[in-house]
Amino acid sequence: MATLAPSLPAVIPSRPTLSLTGDQPLRGIGLVILSTVFLSSSDATAKYLAGSLPALEIAWLRYAGFVSVMLVAALIGRSRRRGRSAFRSARPGLQVLRGVALLGSALLFLSGLRYLPVGEATAISFVSPIFVTALSIPLLGETIGFRRWAAALVGLCGVLIILRPGTSAFQAAALLPVASALFWALALVVTRKINGYDAPQTTMTWSALIGFALLTCMVPAVWTTPNLDEVAIGAAIGLISTTGHWIVTIAYRHAPASTLVPFSYSQIIWAVLIGALAFGSVPDGYVGLGVLVIAASGLYTAHRERLRGVRRA
Repeated sequence: MATLAPSLPAVIPSRPTLSLTGDQPLRGIGLVILSTVFLSSSDATAKYLAGSLPALEIAWLRYAGFVSVMLVAALIGRSRRRGRSAFRSARPGLQVLRGVALLGSALLFLSGLRYLPVGEATAISFVSPIFVTALSIPLLGETIGFRRWAAALVGLCGVLIILRPGTSAFQAAALLPVASALFWALALVVTRKINGYDAPQTTMTWSALIGFALLTCMVPAVWTTPNLDEVAIGAAIGLISTTGHWIVTIAYRHAPASTLVPFSYSQIIWAVLIGALAFGSVPDGYVGLGVLVIAASGLYTAHRERLRGVRRA
């Protein structure tokens, strides 16, 4: 929930053949870039709050905003759909798995933000296409060719450049966004399995409710009573991040993924800029090089996905 994975939107439209509202790539590109501004701002705000509240509590505040938005949207949508409920799913088991995976991704990323610059944590989390490639074999039954595996290994090299294990620059906390990317990749692969069965709003509503319910059970163990400013900031995080994910979902209705994926990497740029302005954290040359390698790997993977889509068509 914290980041926008470059391989897929947060929720794929449930009917691919009807998902595009016309060939409007510029509008889709603009919406993707706008969504990355929202998501980077949400992450930076969460890092600010991490100085005074536990990651679990920040996640609870974020999900409180998330679930509030989705419940209102579900009720409005039900009236427009003449009684059809956004709470009814054809694949409830997969929806639960997706919700748990998203929650795990959010908690791990928020935990990493306490120790890492926003730009560095965001860059590392963009390693998710590597995990999507690996998980697609057992969960989707896909056959992964040599080129996609090579691209995945290149992306892993980019992560290692940023992490620099075995040196004094290595931080164990940098493994948290890596683990977050793994959970995010699981959520994306499960989303592919749900695609065609449930509407995007149903998927988002289930994810919001599952995450909020689980966090409500866990948060008393670490509860620190927030002041009014912290409550307001936490609510803002939820609204900003939900808005970001909603915008990117709309973007993918205007243009295909192969067109939009390259522009999702602008989130790293925004994260670095916001981190530098808000926290004075400027990435070094190793981080910059690692970002370039990860981006090259992700873009090539997206290219191979586009070619596979053309062959299927």
